[in-house]
Amino acid sequence: MKSFSVYILECADGSYYTGYAADVEARFARHVRGKGAKYTRSHRPLRIVYKETLEDKSAAMHREWLIKQMTRKQKEQLIQGDDRNLGTEKLSGNE
Repeated sequence: MKSFSVYILECADGSYYTGYAADVEARFARHVRGKGAKYTRSHRPLRIVYKETLEDKSAAMHREWLIKQMTRKQKEQLIQGDDRNLGTEKLSGNE
């Protein structure tokens, strides 16, 4: 079965974009070229700041949804690796 990852991008304006993909680096390249999500067309992505590999697409989609519900502070904790008290289930380790 193909694994999928959820990722967070830091954008030029300081905002974060969360998505999922089978190949995060290829997806990031699409975002940079302006061929990714509508959000990243107007918020230029700078770098991948977080990546978490999950067992399948469904798990990645669920984890993406959970991360999108987080506050900015919670996302920053996740990015920094201090996600012990976030109150969301962690489906697998981050990379």
